Amino acid sequence: MSDCAVVWIRDDFRIRNNHALSYACKNHDAVTAIYIHNKEYFDGKREAQRWWISKSLESFSNDLEKFNIKLETIISDETSFYSKLKTKDKISIYWNKVYEPDHLKLDKEIEKILEKKNIPFKFFKGNILNEYQSITKNDGTPFKVFSPFWRNAEQVFLDAVPQKTSEIKKLKSKKTIFNSKDTFKQIMPKKDWFKKFDQYWKPSEDEAHKNLKEFISNRISKYGVDRDYPSINGSSKLSPYIRNGQIHVAAIYEKSSKDIKKNISIRKYINELGWREFSHSLINYFPQMLKGNLRKEFDRFPWEKNSKNLKAWKQGMTGYPIVDAGMRELYETGWMHNRIRMVVGSFLVKHLRINWKEGEKYFRNCLLDFNEANNVAQWQWVAGCGADAAPYFRIFNPILQGEKFDKEGLYVKKWVPELSKVPSKFIHKPWEMELKYQEAINTVIGKNYPKPIVIHEEARAAALSAFQSLKKN
Repeated sequence: MSDCAVVWIRDDFRIRNNHALSYACKNHDAVTAIYIHNKEYFDGKREAQRWWISKSLESFSNDLEKFNIKLETIISDETSFYSKLKTKDKISIYWNKVYEPDHLKLDKEIEKILEKKNIPFKFFKGNILNEYQSITKNDGTPFKVFSPFWRNAEQVFLDAVPQKTSEIKKLKSKKTIFNSKDTFKQIMPKKDWFKKFDQYWKPSEDEAHKNLKEFISNRISKYGVDRDYPSINGSSKLSPYIRNGQIHVAAIYEKSSKDIKKNISIRKYINELGWREFSHSLINYFPQMLKGNLRKEFDRFPWEKNSKNLKAWKQGMTGYPIVDAGMRELYETGWMHNRIRMVVGSFLVKHLRINWKEGEKYFRNCLLDFNEANNVAQWQWVAGCGADAAPYFRIFNPILQGEKFDKEGLYVKKWVPELSKVPSKFIHKPWEMELKYQEAINTVIGKNYPKPIVIHEEARAAALSAFQSLKKN
């Protein structure tokens, strides 16, 4: 035991399975934790996550206090902070890795700065099952198709020597090193938009584990079916907790996979963890995905620029109830049901033929579970321009999707209350109701609820025509 440890907290607001924190506590008498908030990553780009992080800092600080560890919030860019770092104390710095190209590049810069200052440091595996470099084909090249990737990755994880759960014990004394005047409250967004989030979420490590336990006990066995129906509480809703590190994916895998051979629903849930791993691999092997199409032929795609339609999509005013319900759910809760994410994504890039980048940007700002890898990979999957993507000509019919997965319109009526009196027969195509019935229930299409901004059959034909143009060039 010697000196003082500084644990740099990033996407890892947790005590359990926090390898950097565990190592620091085992090897030092005093530990302080710091969170460096770089405004460049968030302001105007990831507003919803600012709410989650602010709340997480508050709960995580309280958790650390029980172990005599002070959590300091520092508002700065990371390079400037470490370059200006001066302390009278002899310190060592530890952190867990973040598997995004910019953050891995940043790590290299920080390493050079600390080496120059002769400050000892050590980094650890982050919130991932496998580091992406360990999963390649036999010839050393990366996978571009999910199924073979996940078969390989899952076996690598299972064959690895299991890491012991990182536990920490209460330290003898608490140490404050930087005396930062910044607080987690300064990170909180100013907009009224976020006030409703408190109704739906409790950002804390304990809440993450509580939700996982409840999901495994009561709902995972039916996940394979229930996950497709947005009115059913069939999802784990752990994604924001995973994204912000309140729970480690290894803990989720280990606790949820016990009966994996007996129940196909559990297999389907575990596969969702696989898609997260796959997405991280893709953006690191193909970082060009973060700025453009993986499939370069889509660089020639004739996208439409229509600010009016884009605004209608964002506001949930397209005239297609299942699309509008999803977009309103996103705005109010910071989350959207996974099937509905595919429906609204398909509608944007195929019915409206608006560039997937616009959707990716809006989701980045609104999603509490925004993850750079997942977000860009999913949008390119929907648009047909990514790895293992759905073909562009696979166009989700928003009417049929609604009728199949929200037959009675329970989901629609929850998020689009102006349609609450519409009979289930018409809930996904309310414009087909006779005008006298519309007037009788005070739901006149074009007045109380918008007319469809595009006609499905026409939009589908235009999308297919645009796709065919790629083959001619």
